[in-house]
Amino acid sequence: MTDQCSRHRGRIAFALGALVVLGATLTGCKVLGGSLGERARARERVVLAESLSAEGRYEDALRELALAIRENPTLTTAHLEMGDIYRTMGDYPAAEIAYRNAATQQPENFDAQYNHAITLQVLNRLAEAVRAYLRALELRPYDTEANLNIATAYLQLEEARQALPYARRAVALDPASGPARVNLGAILSALGRHDEAVTEYQAAAERMDLTAPLLLNLADSLGKSGRYREMATTLSQLVEIEPSAQAHERLGFALFRLGRYDDALEAFRTATRLDSLHYPAFNGIGVCLLNNWLVGGQTDEATRRAAIEALRRSVRINRAQPRVVDLLARYG
Repeated sequence: MTDQCSRHRGRIAFALGALVVLGATLTGCKVLGGSLGERARARERVVLAESLSAEGRYEDALRELALAIRENPTLTTAHLEMGDIYRTMGDYPAAEIAYRNAATQQPENFDAQYNHAITLQVLNRLAEAVRAYLRALELRPYDTEANLNIATAYLQLEEARQALPYARRAVALDPASGPARVNLGAILSALGRHDEAVTEYQAAAERMDLTAPLLLNLADSLGKSGRYREMATTLSQLVEIEPSAQAHERLGFALFRLGRYDDALEAFRTATRLDSLHYPAFNGIGVCLLNNWLVGGQTDEATRRAAIEALRRSVRINRAQPRVVDLLARYG
């Protein structure tokens, strides 16, 4: 037995080089992470767990992985596979622990760092997510998804200036990516650079299916740039494919800016029919009616009362509107 043990040790030393473990002894042919047999069984359990997971047998797969980790706690692939399964199951707190263990066991493993970062971001632990993405990017500086996601995390933290270089790099790495363009547009918009944001949103629209968030963001930046006709055209397209209170209210705003007051009033009213609590649309109704009353020589008392009622209804929904309160004080 002693000779056999010695032979095992010799092969291990040859494979790993000059490994010195202070304060530890090799007993019964043990090595770091368990005996050779335990380590082999642990790897076999990971393979089996992957097969079980592919069949949708997640609980069985997790049991195999737990046994693999018991036999070899430093087996990074076991922690990674466990994280993947928990994430598939929607158990993000458990996935975060598994990925964190993998990243701790093997800091140079990009997948461990990146998946840990994603999970932290899903859990809204954004500052930690940024740090994890930075560790991942040290390993792969030009990974498109890592650059895209860290930019998003910075934007969620309202740190648009920090986000910008990563968002630009994501677009440079994959110019055909619609989501990367949308992300860059959102960051430019947050920085008040709306003309540049419009360019990115329009480029995204050419590269991906049109979605409500994309069209709303594009419309918002067009409005901030004073391009109300294009804003109205964009929102008219949106209400055709996905009508919503927000889309109709924004359309009403653009039409009002274009001097199309009757069309704006109808858009605001449609918004309130879709959502009776969408207070910006009630503000729009009130402003349109007050405008009609003022233009008409302030003689139509019914129009003024209808305007005041719309504004009051808005304030009942959301009291924190000092400008609307001022209108009520002036005309109510």
